Amino acid sequence: MVVAPQTYRFTAEEYYRMGEVGILPPDVRVELVGGEIKRMPPIYPPHASIVDRLNSALSRLPAGLAIVRVQNPIRLDDFNEPQPDVTVLRYRGDYYGNQHPTPADVLLTIEVADTSLRYDRDEKMPLYGRAGIPEAWLIDVQAQTVTVFTEPHADGYGQERVVTRGQEIVSLAVEGLRLQVDEALG
Repeated sequence: MVVAPQTYRFTAEEYYRMGEVGILPPDVRVELVGGEIKRMPPIYPPHASIVDRLNSALSRLPAGLAIVRVQNPIRLDDFNEPQPDVTVLRYRGDYYGNQHPTPADVLLTIEVADTSLRYDRDEKMPLYGRAGIPEAWLIDVQAQTVTVFTEPHADGYGQERVVTRGQEIVSLAVEGLRLQVDEALG
């Protein structure tokens, strides 16, 4: 009998346990996607600057409307706990102190792609759409564009629109969110 090898997919609980016992060093940037532990590239200055600009702009949303998180996990399912660069969550008074947000809590995810464009576009954007996150933005640092993904479905997103410098993004998922592309890109 011939048996083909199979890939072992880690659950989120196993992923956390590996961190607790020191298998995953605390100073290494990783995330769980598709049951695989993905090592993330270093954050270069252009990427960090855009994340900081987004954090500043999104922090102007009215108090009590939403929570803005930077590079923190969201639990999509048992095998996926990515860490988007920026996430806009439904407001909760406990600020998700007892568990990571789930897809029902997420209004918008934003990925800033400097060195990770293919991964963010081909793996993470479809993952967010399949999870039912209503809106996701992919900022391409090199091309200086923002791709806005909406209409989530089983294969990812049904709509994607590229927005460039001099244009404005009006969020469909976050009430009152309007952002000039130039404000995000600097």
